[in-house]
Amino acid sequence: MGDTDNSAEPEKSNRQPGAPGGGGKPPGRKPGGGILMGRPFGVPVYVAPSWFLVAALITWVFGGQLDRILPDLGAVRYLIALFFAVAFYASVLVHELAHTVAALRFQLPVRRIQLQFFGGVSEIEKESETPGREFVLAFVGPLLSLLLGAVFYLAMFAVEPRTVPGVLLAGLMISNLIVAAFNLLPGLPLDGGRMLRAVVWKLSGNPMTGTVAAAWTGRGLAVAVLIGLPLATHASGLSRGESVGNLNSLTDALLAAILAAIIWTGAGNSLRSARLRARLPELRARTLTRRAVPVTADTPLSEALRRANESGARALVVVDAHGAPTAVVRESGIVEVPEHRRPWVAVGTLSQDLGDDLRISAELAGEELIERLREFPATEYLVVEETGEIYGVLATHDVERAFVDAMSKPDTAR
Repeated sequence: MGDTDNSAEPEKSNRQPGAPGGGGKPPGRKPGGGILMGRPFGVPVYVAPSWFLVAALITWVFGGQLDRILPDLGAVRYLIALFFAVAFYASVLVHELAHTVAALRFQLPVRRIQLQFFGGVSEIEKESETPGREFVLAFVGPLLSLLLGAVFYLAMFAVEPRTVPGVLLAGLMISNLIVAAFNLLPGLPLDGGRMLRAVVWKLSGNPMTGTVAAAWTGRGLAVAVLIGLPLATHASGLSRGESVGNLNSLTDALLAAILAAIIWTGAGNSLRSARLRARLPELRARTLTRRAVPVTADTPLSEALRRANESGARALVVVDAHGAPTAVVRESGIVEVPEHRRPWVAVGTLSQDLGDDLRISAELAGEELIERLREFPATEYLVVEETGEIYGVLATHDVERAFVDAMSKPDTAR
C-alpha cells in the first residue's frame, strides 16, 4: 500500500545515505526505476514494471466480481475492471502526494514517488527533525485515503447501486478504506509504524529507540499476517457456509506470505537505516584525512615518496611555484608504477587536476560529507581549512572503511 520511506522500506522511502563507491557501502541513489508519468510539485512520479502485473491481477479479479454482479456486461467487464485498477492506483498516488506535500512543507526534499507492486513509495531525502513532524508526515497519507473513501461513499448516493458507476464507486471506497486501515497498522514500514516511532521517540527522547520499537512491532505484525490472514479468510468462508478449496487456500497463503515478507523486510531496512544515520556523525573529514606533502609537478615520484615517508605523510599534493595546490596525486597511479621506474616518473603525470568539486572543507561531517562525495565522485579529494590552507587528502576508500567499522559497532540504543 502507500507509504513514505525515510529508510529503504519497500512502501515508504527516504534515501539511505551511503558511502561513495566500493565494497561494504550502503545503497546510494537509485535509478529512475520505471516509466516517468509526470512531476507534480516538481517531484517525478514513476510507474514500476511490477505495477503492470498487479494491474492485470486486479483486472482479472475485479472482472470476475463484475461478472457475478452485472452478468450482462460480457467481455466489456474487463475494460471496466482495468479502469478500476488505474483509478485505484490514482488513489494510491493521492496518498503518496499527501506525504510529498507534507515533506515539502517541512522543507524535506522528495526524490521521487514510485507506484509499484503493493502500492506506492515516497522517497524523502531526509529524516524529520522532530517527532511531531514525523507523526504528521506519516499520518497525512492514511488520512487522505480515509477522505477519498468518504468521497466515494457520498458519491454512491448519486448513482444506482447495481450499475457500473455504483460498483466502481463501491470498489474504490472499499479499496481506499483498506489502504488506510492497512497503513495505520502500528509497525514499520507502514505509516502506522512511523506514527508509533514518533510517539516512542517523543516519550524516550531518542529516535533510535522509537525505530527499534516500531521495527520489532512491524516484525511481529509480519508474523501475524503470515499466520492470521489465511486463518481469517478460512474462518470467514466457513461461517458463510462456503466450501474452501485448495486453490483459494493456496492463494490466501501466497498473498499472506508476500505481505509478511514486505513488512518484515521493510522493518529490517528501517532498523539498518536508523543505525546508519546514528553512525554517520562519526564520519568526519578532519579525522579521516591523510596528511599530505606538497610537491611540484616535475618532482620525481621516488623523491616525492621519500619526502612523504620522512614526514609521516600518506598523500601527495601537486602545487605551483607559489605553493597553491593544483592537483592531487592518485594513489592508484603510484601503485601502478614499478619501483625501479619511480626515479624517472614525474608526479605530475600521476595527478588529477583540482576543480572546486574536488576541494572539500575539513569541517564536513556525517550526511553532509557523504552527500558531497556522492555528488562529485572521485578517488581522492583535497581537504582545506576555511582559510584555504591545505589540510590533507581524503581518500574515498578510507571513508568506506570508516563507515564499515562504524556500522560494525554494537548498538547502544534499545
